[in-house]
Amino acid sequence: MTNKKVALIASSGGLETAYKVLNIATAAAALDAEVAIFFTFEGLSIIHKDSEQLLQLKPGNEGLAEGFKRANVPSIQELMNIAKESGVRLIGCQMTIDVMGLQQEHFIDGVELGGAATFLDFAFDAQVSLNF
Repeated sequence: MTNKKVALIASSGGLETAYKVLNIATAAAALDAEVAIFFTFEGLSIIHKDSEQLLQLKPGNEGLAEGFKRANVPSIQELMNIAKESGVRLIGCQMTIDVMGLQQEHFIDGVELGGAATFLDFAFDAQVSLNF
């Protein structure tokens, strides 16, 4: 069992944020760290079933799409599958989900719903904590 833990908070939306969060999460998991991502507010779009339509590049960053293809960067869906297969915990913020009128069925398989305390219980022992 590993003693390395990485706690990530995804509170922003957009394709750029999704790549940042999932890149760090999958890299940490590949280095045998336990990883949990807490998705809240706009970050919930990353785990939404309609994420392909919801996640857009910010204005002025449209050229990144070609760069991602040229560099053979996996898609968000592929990175999400890698994260799930690697045991990354995907925690949707229950409070934000309630406020936004969403339900468990709005999210991809493998997402657990939990409050801040659920995430903090994991994060208290994390060596790395990042917010995106």
